[in-house]
Amino acid sequence: MSEHAVVLEAVSKRLKGREVLRNVTLEIPRGQIIGIVGPNGSGKSMLFRIISGLVRPTQGKVFVLGKRLHEDIAFPPSLGILLEHPGFLPTYSGFLNLRFLADIRRRIGPEEIAEAIRRVGLDPSDRRPVKAYSLGMKQKLAIAQALMERPELLLLDEPMNGLDEESVAAMYEVLRAERGRGATILLTSHHREDIDALCDEVYAVRDGNVMPLDR
Repeated sequence: MSEHAVVLEAVSKRLKGREVLRNVTLEIPRGQIIGIVGPNGSGKSMLFRIISGLVRPTQGKVFVLGKRLHEDIAFPPSLGILLEHPGFLPTYSGFLNLRFLADIRRRIGPEEIAEAIRRVGLDPSDRRPVKAYSLGMKQKLAIAQALMERPELLLLDEPMNGLDEESVAAMYEVLRAERGRGATILLTSHHREDIDALCDEVYAVRDGNVMPLDR
């Protein structure tokens, strides 16, 4: 088993003539929480899309959990992901939304779904449709969706968006528990307190370049 959860070798991505990521080489060890910081448009979300297999790099190699993307595998086999603006079926409850998603791979059942919903501070028996949820509730449901199959790798893009102070503190404990069971977590945040509270290492993305950040 590779000691690294993610390895990028000279990865670049060009879109419409613009280099969104530029010759990125990166090694992320297993079992850590890694912070990714940088201004909007710097390439953070594209980095996550490439690691997740949703986007092919223009050049370079991407290895996730010991397998090369687009060569050995199309997508990482054990991945939970939260990208901006998670999409749910608005007329169904939170539980049913997660059950529909869980039924795709059939790795977990109703008990595991309900437990993931409880972990983020929601009620799995709440029958309200997601369209009646607040922004914070939708964000919690999106985090529950990322966590529910207990993946080895979590990619969380601004996971604290829309959460109040109490919910943020609770989510810190959830993410620390995920690291404690051995998951590797990459997260972005515009809030320095999130990075300081959670992350073992931090990388800055600026103009398509990714570099370690001294703390």
